[in-house]
Amino acid sequence: MATLVGRPKAIVLLSGGLDSATCLALAHSQGFAPIALSFRYGQRHQIELEAAARVAQALGASRHVVVDIDLRAFGGSALTADIAVPKDRSDLAMAEGIPVTYVPARNTIFLSFALALAETEGAFDIFIGVNAIDYSGYPDCRPAYIEAFAHMANLATKAAVTDQRALTLHTPLIHCSKAEIIRTGLALGVDYGMTISCYDPLPGGKACGRCDACHLRRKGFEAAGLVDPGPQ
Repeated sequence: MATLVGRPKAIVLLSGGLDSATCLALAHSQGFAPIALSFRYGQRHQIELEAAARVAQALGASRHVVVDIDLRAFGGSALTADIAVPKDRSDLAMAEGIPVTYVPARNTIFLSFALALAETEGAFDIFIGVNAIDYSGYPDCRPAYIEAFAHMANLATKAAVTDQRALTLHTPLIHCSKAEIIRTGLALGVDYGMTISCYDPLPGGKACGRCDACHLRRKGFEAAGLVDPGPQ
């Protein structure tokens, strides 16, 4: 990876999955000094944080910040409460409604932390790997939501109010298919074997292969004509 000296800082939300790893590689390739931001939020798939650490080191993050919050206090999601993760759903079933793996307000919470870190670091760019094509129907992955948060962020920061320094919220994957995301990452040197996308990993850290996230990931690699190198 190229030196980060003299580059503008950017905060990159990093879960340890396929999309966020690609986002980190893109931020680096676009000339930023990325600061990776991950969360230990009571998720059942905390193994993703081990993947995030690997990805941050391999893809040139200048720092990797892990914040502890506990969304189990609110529950309401199969990722933070004693609710079964849906398995073996068809494409049709996945296209209907919002699944129980949706964590209420998660992206709003994560982006708020990213905004606070950006202010303290003097960064004016935040990257998030949301996707509105090959995704599970989460309302906080839609372009309208991202636009609304970006507008709010530029009403809320000291730099925007006093210095007219606008913050930019980057969503480079929002209109990409999973296959396109994978091809983009491979062109940037991303080793997807470091990542995990599964919502309900098996003991030992292997992906379950049956949840919605595993299904979308598998379809993406198949559409790209590739074999998934991840922990299957």
